[in-house]
Amino acid sequence: MEQLNRRAVLRATGTIGAAGALATLTQATPWTWAPANSIPGVGTGADPRTIFDDEADQVIARVIDSGKVVEVNNLLNQWRTNSQPLPAGLPPELRDFIEHARQLPSWTDRGKLAAAVRFNQRRGTYLGVLYGFASGMMSTVIPKEARAVYYSKGGWDLKDRISKTAKLGYDIGSLNAYQPDGEMVVTCVKTRMAHAGVRHLLPKSAHWVRSAPEEKPISQADIMVTWHSLPTTVMRNLEKWKVPLPADESEGFLHSWQVTAAMLGVQDQYIPNSWATADSQAKQVLDPILAWTPEGQKLADMLLDLGMDLDLTLLSRPILGALTRFMLGDKIADWLHIPREPVWTPLLETAWGPYVAVREGLLNAGLPRETYWLFDEFLRQFVLFYMAELRMPISIQIPYFNNPNYN
Repeated sequence: MEQLNRRAVLRATGTIGAAGALATLTQATPWTWAPANSIPGVGTGADPRTIFDDEADQVIARVIDSGKVVEVNNLLNQWRTNSQPLPAGLPPELRDFIEHARQLPSWTDRGKLAAAVRFNQRRGTYLGVLYGFASGMMSTVIPKEARAVYYSKGGWDLKDRISKTAKLGYDIGSLNAYQPDGEMVVTCVKTRMAHAGVRHLLPKSAHWVRSAPEEKPISQADIMVTWHSLPTTVMRNLEKWKVPLPADESEGFLHSWQVTAAMLGVQDQYIPNSWATADSQAKQVLDPILAWTPEGQKLADMLLDLGMDLDLTLLSRPILGALTRFMLGDKIADWLHIPREPVWTPLLETAWGPYVAVREGLLNAGLPRETYWLFDEFLRQFVLFYMAELRMPISIQIPYFNNPNYN
């Protein structure tokens, strides 16, 4: 009740402002995506914007309130592979939750997961860049996600947060992602617990309360918005680039992400059963809500400057900005105050399509050798940067404080 009263005061004094009013209007738009399009083909049809993750939230809230988060995180750092026994010493309630949460959904198809491995092997170079810039930069114009990241522990150490997000993309693309010796189950369950921690902590942040229209962050709908910024956005770009995609591998790639959604705590009734239904859901939950926020702008600036940390000339801010404009379009680039680069922007617009065709064996001539080398070198340097973030063991942790620093 105290939290609601604080928010009421903030609303009455106008501190949430026009952006909050617009987001509230968006929230009021009826949920119309049919559960017939989901994995089970049935469901209640309840609005996922009002549903969270009660199972995880209750357990993690008690862990945080007990003051034992650091101890629990240190123990969970030892849990790294899917079939590995949990370390001794965890609170019994948390242990029971994890043992239940680590089980793959009953509809998991190992054959499709094997096809996803083939997809990732053949398209890994594209996937790294798409996850990083189509998906990563898109997160800065997803208002709820941008605010949740900026005002939580993730905004306090963005590079650490990016490395943990990169781990999700790396683990799902590994050869043994959901095998006993893989790490994707661990990554998903720890991410689910981190989300629960953010849900418990962010409503206590006066900064987040002033800027966010919702009472609680990271709903089922919010998770699916982020989900669509990853596989759905990847697929849209691969199709736009005319990359040949065998049907079984495309379906396998989708299935690996369907399993991932379930492992992140999303109810089956919200997980699309095909690429067509995924695209239809994205048109309702992702495309209309993209917008500029001051928090997203600050995150975007930090992301564009990350390449400065390594001596990789093709990861300069102008080139990363041009790539963002190419991947996400002029409107989003203009929102983020990314200038149109005089060299790189037209080069990407005119030569990327032929470059992809050459790589895919669909075109034997027409692309200058220097241009082909330049794009190949960019992809190589991006992979080096991506892997540099993963060179040390990364353990996703339960947060226990919000971002104490603001610009």
